[in-house]
Amino acid sequence: MSGDIVPYANKIITMIEQARQNTLQSINAELIRLYWSVGEYLSEESANSTWGGSFVDVTARYIKDNCPGIRGFNRRSLYRMRQFYETYKDNEFVSPLVTQISWTNHLLIMSGAKSIQEKEFYIALCIKEKYSKRELERQISSGYYHRYMLAPKMPEPANDSHSENVRFLDNYVLEFLDLPDKFSESDLKRTIIQNLKNFILEIGRDFTYVGDEYRVQVGKSDYYIDLLFYHRELSCLVAFELKIGNFQPEYLGKMNFYLEALDREYKKIDENPSIGIILCAGKDDEVVEVAMSRSLSPTVVAEYALKLIDKKLLEQKLREFKGLLENSEQDAP
Repeated sequence: MSGDIVPYANKIITMIEQARQNTLQSINAELIRLYWSVGEYLSEESANSTWGGSFVDVTARYIKDNCPGIRGFNRRSLYRMRQFYETYKDNEFVSPLVTQISWTNHLLIMSGAKSIQEKEFYIALCIKEKYSKRELERQISSGYYHRYMLAPKMPEPANDSHSENVRFLDNYVLEFLDLPDKFSESDLKRTIIQNLKNFILEIGRDFTYVGDEYRVQVGKSDYYIDLLFYHRELSCLVAFELKIGNFQPEYLGKMNFYLEALDREYKKIDENPSIGIILCAGKDDEVVEVAMSRSLSPTVVAEYALKLIDKKLLEQKLREFKGLLENSEQDAP
């Protein structure tokens, strides 16, 4: 691509990403307004209806029996919506702000913050710092509100999330849109890959993007690498593979297979052997493994490792992205 076109193309990419983010924010706001309205209706009808305290239970059972395709409105979810409305209905500070954070973060604040003042604090902090679920959990579990109250001049924690798309792609939003079940893993993996690509280009020194779902042909078979970059200083191709689940030894074997194919068919004569990076988003941890040619000496391997993105930083970003793949399980009555 000619250098002259780069700023114009980047401008269009920025416009696309901004439109995506605006759409996600609009959907999130509509979802929160719906939950507020449902909560208000349930609260008022529970007080006035002949069903009394069982009104929510009866309503949840009816929705389940008559509209099985509607997800996210089981018994516990409806009680949460009623609690949401009743918690903030008379709060002039919170009411205008409720649509600006995700439903998942609302649930964390309602369950983790005891006083209304603490709830107000975390809502405002979420809006200011644009917290993900994991970031908010960390602040609540560390008692940040109480530490802040004891030391009013304590600086607010820095936001370490760089992905606007990740922030609002809440599982409840996906459920609200009634996306098919098969969407969750394949399409969300694609979302993570795109965010990972942006992160690598932003943070990774000397990385040049080559392609995603990059096809390599071995014999009569085609294989696809999740992300492929070229590292200018190391003069080699760098392949990234994202795996959902715990690390398996066979992943290294498959990556070495990809690297051999790249070196045989795509590497130029004056370039160095290709490098592979495997990212595994397991249930309880995140693993980053690097695969390099066995022909490289330990000294060269150590030099390469210093010039790649730090494994701990990749694990941290993978931990943030992994939240996208947490399934929204239906709570038992």
